[in-house]
Amino acid sequence: MQWPLLEAVPEADVRRTLEMARRRVFARDEVVFHQDDPADTIHLIESGHFAVRASTRYGQRATLAILGAGEAFGELALLDPGAPRSATVVALESAVTHSIHQLDFNGLRQRHPETATVLIAILTAQVRRLSAQLLEALYAPAESRVRRRVAELARRYEPSAAGIVIPLRQEDLAELAGTSRGTVNRVLREEERRGTVRLSRGRTIVLDAERLLELAG
Repeated sequence: MQWPLLEAVPEADVRRTLEMARRRVFARDEVVFHQDDPADTIHLIESGHFAVRASTRYGQRATLAILGAGEAFGELALLDPGAPRSATVVALESAVTHSIHQLDFNGLRQRHPETATVLIAILTAQVRRLSAQLLEALYAPAESRVRRRVAELARRYEPSAAGIVIPLRQEDLAELAGTSRGTVNRVLREEERRGTVRLSRGRTIVLDAERLLELAG
């Protein structure tokens, strides 16, 4: 497994870093850490998918991103150790990470300063993604957001003979699209009649992701 955050680091140092890391196994719906917890570790995803969720003081919740194998979360702990976590991270299925403490990663960064450049690039990409999602939430219809999120998720899961199975509940899709579960259900039912998806209990099977993107506009 290769992570972009470590792509500029020699293989021997990557191996030593992973030896220091704690391999963690998560069950579906298990919380890795909560929003406002102290930040002191970064997680490198080996397998499975995780939802990054933020809540307001009024109890409203939004899913900011879905992350999978080869990606990482908790990067802010490397730049601002001890600061509160900005979001809650939850496993969407059985998943595995390698958690690295901020002090251990700092040692790696001192030996390989280029790692800091990669970290900044990853954070910059996240800011751009969140900015695009904010504009979309303000100006794009909810139906378009649902179709776009489902099509994007289809790229994260492996295709099978039955199609691309997205094992997320409609509540999860609603949070990700910033809309209601009722809207998600209505849009997916329309797409099922159109033949781009097939619905099953607790999951959506994507049959034509490209068509979904076209319909999203």
